[in-house]
Amino acid sequence: MSGKTQHRVFEFVRDRILSGSVPTVREVQRAMGFRAVQSAQEHLDALVAEGLLEKTPRISRGYRLPEHHSSAFMIPLLGRVQAGGLEDAVEDPEGYIAVDGHPSRSRLFALKVRGESMKNAAILPDDIVIVRQQSSAEHGDIVVALIDDQATVKRLKVTRDTGGSIRVELHPENPDFSPIIPVADLHILGKVIEVRRQYEASVFYDSDVS
Repeated sequence: MSGKTQHRVFEFVRDRILSGSVPTVREVQRAMGFRAVQSAQEHLDALVAEGLLEKTPRISRGYRLPEHHSSAFMIPLLGRVQAGGLEDAVEDPEGYIAVDGHPSRSRLFALKVRGESMKNAAILPDDIVIVRQQSSAEHGDIVVALIDDQATVKRLKVTRDTGGSIRVELHPENPDFSPIIPVADLHILGKVIEVRRQYEASVFYDSDVS
């Protein structure tokens, strides 16, 4: 196994982790030009054995950088959250996302978005939102909200009617979708503080591949 190739594998995985898109073994295979997925797996296993990477068992995107190799703090990618409607909120970690130097980093988690209801707020399908866990938010904040064990990403609108009662609505940022006026208990899971987008690109390396 070539040390030069292994170093390239490490650089590729490291850069993807820090960009917020942890690769699968097959993605490593394609990026490095390996003929077999087993070649990619062997390089990744070697990097884990050497302490350059860490791996969460039974998670396809479970690679992360050890703390002593990066100033980045790894937060869990908990799965997907619907941005075009509601769906069951399932905390099913897919991997980890790197954040760096954020004062609230111990309270952060990441979710992958589906749907186009927030496109005018520049939140698109397959974007990753970085969320700070908090149980309340201000009028106008973009939040991850839970209603009857279903989660959605929307903009929070808080108003008072003529009788002084508070009215809470979850508004999309797309005129093709309607506001959600909760008919059940509404719980704020957190406030969206960052959006990340991975642009698909082919990666090619020169010779010295196994």
